[in-house]
Amino acid sequence: MTEGLPDDTQVIEATFNEQLLVGVAMIALCVLIHGIGLFTIKTILTGETMRERVSSLRPLSFTGSAFTVLAVFAIIAIHFVEIWLFAFLYDYLGALPDFREALYFSTISYATIGYSDASIAEQWRMVAALQGVLGIILLGWSTAFFVRVLGRLEGDDAEPR
Repeated sequence: MTEGLPDDTQVIEATFNEQLLVGVAMIALCVLIHGIGLFTIKTILTGETMRERVSSLRPLSFTGSAFTVLAVFAIIAIHFVEIWLFAFLYDYLGALPDFREALYFSTISYATIGYSDASIAEQWRMVAALQGVLGIILLGWSTAFFVRVLGRLEGDDAEPR
């Protein structure tokens, strides 16, 4: 029995190399999703009509604040997709007792919080570690993107290319 899992839980077995392969495939998929997501947000924000609206916004106005909140939710939605993909993977692999635990574990791993109250089956620990590394990078990428969005809103950045 794997620690923390019910006796009847079937964990899909994996070698270390198989864990690395699954982890790298998930990284590639999430980086692709993240890039497409941020590109889509950028495309929406830099469209002709939107560019005119953004250029006339005052950052501390109600509309400017609403724009900022929408940008934050759009970025968080991208992260949620990636977190849920890992949760579905963990659930499919039987690496955690149920989907709820898989989603919780995926979220704390992605955000690199790493509470010790949730543990994954030993066969899939490397995938979880790689998810933590991925989370750091994608959260940083999103932060840099968001800073640029705010810079444009405040008029600090040059016109988008």
